[in-house]
Parts: sequence; structure tokens; C-alpha cells
Amino acid sequence: MKILLVDDSKIEQMVISSYLDPQKHHVIIASSGEEGVELFHAQQPDLILLDVMMPGIDGYEVAKRIRQSNEPWVPIIFLSGKTSSEDLAEGIAAGGDDYLTKPVDPLVLSAKLQAMDRIAKMRAQLIETTIQLEQANQELKQLTLSDGLTGIANRRYLDQSLPAELNRAFREQLPISVLLIDVDHFKKFNDHHGHLEGDDCLKKIAQQLKSACRRGSDFACRYGGEEFCVLLPNTDITGATAVASNILNSIASLNIIHRGIEPVGHVTVSIGVHSHQSCEPIKANDFLAGADAALYQAKHAGRAQYAIFKP
Repeated sequence: MKILLVDDSKIEQMVISSYLDPQKHHVIIASSGEEGVELFHAQQPDLILLDVMMPGIDGYEVAKRIRQSNEPWVPIIFLSGKTSSEDLAEGIAAGGDDYLTKPVDPLVLSAKLQAMDRIAKMRAQLIETTIQLEQANQELKQLTLSDGLTGIANRRYLDQSLPAELNRAFREQLPISVLLIDVDHFKKFNDHHGHLEGDDCLKKIAQQLKSACRRGSDFACRYGGEEFCVLLPNTDITGATAVASNILNSIASLNIIHRGIEPVGHVTVSIGVHSHQSCEPIKANDFLAGADAALYQAKHAGRAQYAIFKP
């Protein structure tokens, strides 16, 4: 182990180091409490042997400062010539884990180190397990908020994020826009090309929508079936229609053959655009309903285009 020995006595430093050297411990020596605190932060030891009586700040104060820091827990063994139960209680209350009386018995010291080493290893394993559990929970959360087919966000993520974004837009008096995107004649595409080709088509479209989200606050999600949604915080109608136009062009550039329509053409999408900025708040369902109404207008007008919701 890397052991920090904090003791103002040169003789004690030599004696205790001689006990630790045969066990191949790496010993770092501090001759004062202040130096001990500095070396603790700089060296990150596995264990601290801490003298109680020192000039400047004593061992109890050193232990308190170490325990008050944000550094990982390290076992502390006090070294003292005081043997009363009150001294032992004060050491434990200050943050110590064990207490050795001077002069130190090398066999007792060795046994204490073995015990503390086991505790430190168990704690390290516990920390590693905790980190793994946190990572697993994050991955599980990510899975519950992602669409299994396309890999982009799902409807649940939209339902969680949209109310907060609408509240922020109202609070800061910022515009916010949403696009509802529907793949034109997708049922006919599945009927003629099969569901595997249909799934591949949705994946390609999802990636184009993800690419259209240029800022960190923008996101695309699968709304359901062949419908997608793109949320654009702090975006007015001009910016929203620019994104919609870009999406139409990018989907067209995929050149996905659609044999389910006459004459044979390519896969296109229709987009409903709803941009909102008002001194009055708007509910998430009403916000999406506006985009849905605009989407219906785009389809009724001939598809492969966007329409803007006008209250």
C-alpha cells in the first residue's frame, strides 16, 4: 500500500518506516499536520498513520480536515502515547478508524494494516459495483427513451421533454417550433416492398431528421408508426420552415424507389409546421395538435411539401 506517515518525530519516522519496509509498502512521510493534509491531497494514499500530538494542528484536526474533503475515503490509524478511553473516543469522533499506542508493536501494526487493507479493497469493489450499476441504469434509461428500430428518441422522450421546453419558452419569451413529419403512402410502400424494406426506409429517414438537428437543443424522435417529430427550441417560423425545406430535400436525395404509387416514384414526406411565441402559455397537446393540423393541410395539398399552422 501507499502509506502516508504523519509524525513530527524523526525517530518515530525511522522506526515505523523500518517496520513497513520489509512488507514492501511505499511510505510517504510528513513532519507536520499541515504537510500531512497537503500530501494527502497530492499523493492519494491508501492508508494514513497519524500521530496525535504535533505542533501546529494536531492529529485530530488533520483527520477532521481529511474527512471534510471531497477525496475518497482512506483509513486513518492514530498513533499516540495516550491510552485512555477518552482519547480513543476522541480519535474515532475526529474521523479515525483505529488507534495504536506508542511505542508501536510491529506485529500489531502489521495486523492492523492487513485488516485496513481488506477494508480498503472491499470499499474499492463496492465503489466499482456502484459505478457499474449507475452505468447500467443510465443505459437502461437511454433504452427506454430511444426508439428500438431507428435509434433516435421515442415518443416517451418527447412527452417528457416537450412540456419543459414549452415552459422555458414561455418563461424566457422565446419562440419554439415543432415539425410533424409523415412518410407519404407508407402503407403502399410496405405492401409492395415488404416490411424489412419498410423498416430500412424508416431508419434512413430517421438519420436524415437527426442530421437536420444542428443544435444541441434540437432533437428528432419517432412519433409513432411512420410519423416523426422534430422539436426546435428558440426557433421562429422562418427558421422552422428552413429546417422543413432542408428535410424535404434531404429525403428526396435518398432516392428511395417507391413502387406502390403510379407512376413509380420515390419516397417523400409531408411536414406540418407549428411555431409559437406568445405571452400566453400553451399546452403540449395543443402545440402538437397545431402541427398535426398543418400536416393534414400538406397532405391534402398533394404531399411532398410542408404547410404552416395558422390559428
